[in-house]
Amino acid sequence: MEFSARQIAELIDGVIVGNPDATINNVSKIEEGKPGTISFLSNPKYTKFIYETNASIVLVNKSFEPEKEISATLIKVDDAYVAVAKLMQMYAESMPKKSGIEQPSFISESASLGEFPYVGAFAYIGDNVSIGDNVSIYPNVYIGDNVKIGDNTIIYAGVKIYQGCKIGSNCVLHAGSVVGSDGFGFAPGEDGEYTKIPQLGNVVLEDNVEIGANTTIDRATMGSTIIHKGVKLDNLVQIAHNVEVGDNTVIAAITGIAGSSKVGKNCMFGGHAGIAGHLNVADGVKLGAFTGVSKNVTQKDLFMRGIPAQDARLYGRSFVNFKQLPDLAAQLKELKEEIKKLKGE
Repeated sequence: MEFSARQIAELIDGVIVGNPDATINNVSKIEEGKPGTISFLSNPKYTKFIYETNASIVLVNKSFEPEKEISATLIKVDDAYVAVAKLMQMYAESMPKKSGIEQPSFISESASLGEFPYVGAFAYIGDNVSIGDNVSIYPNVYIGDNVKIGDNTIIYAGVKIYQGCKIGSNCVLHAGSVVGSDGFGFAPGEDGEYTKIPQLGNVVLEDNVEIGANTTIDRATMGSTIIHKGVKLDNLVQIAHNVEVGDNTVIAAITGIAGSSKVGKNCMFGGHAGIAGHLNVADGVKLGAFTGVSKNVTQKDLFMRGIPAQDARLYGRSFVNFKQLPDLAAQLKELKEEIKKLKGE
């Protein structure tokens, strides 16, 4: 499909600078722009590429003012990153969607499916499962007994949803994710062996939640592990039993949250962060990559780094001193030698 700059500007409420009849039929990164493609500039460190790109159309922020001539047609918007996301979403929604029930697949007689379902081959849907309208279930998905799934949710290949879990509307579960597996609960005995503690709760995903590939969310020992509305989890995230993650929090890959910890709203966690069990993290907290939280974080909107986690500014100053430790150790050794000589004299 081909679109003109004029059509695109109307869709995203943009202002055209250049040729309104410039057309595109594909997308490209700004540093790899090709004729007939649309790109965008939102990160200032890529600004140099806008003067070199061969892309036909580039989305830019309204605050952008070029320092020299640009060959591409510009479309100025409030936020170029948000605008390109909106366009890509529109394009994705326009693509053909799978529908119907493929065979072989198993759907329990007591399960109910809403209108316009897609169920891929080798999917399993257990007893008393309730599935909303426009739900897509890709091949090799397992949905256990008594699971409830809301409208417009997409469950990609190989996802496993254990019994009793609840999935909201407009959720996306990527390939290989597991929702509702047993929490890691074992009681040590006097003989050194461990007795498994039954995990009798479930997992609740509220609306507009996205779960990355091979991410695991454990069911609660009692009650529910809750992922609130708008949460986005990257690939390979581990959420333990009875954890609660607040609205619109985003968590990057390899992050782990131990049992019964509560994470606030609008938090952002970098990759490989870790939160110990039974802790509370306030709203708006940001954790840099490899940050380890070992005690409650009560201050909202705090940016933290390091192990153990501390205010990022303090961590930065500490890290400067850390890099100087070899020189400081050498100086200390010299001072010790000087003191020995003085004592000998």
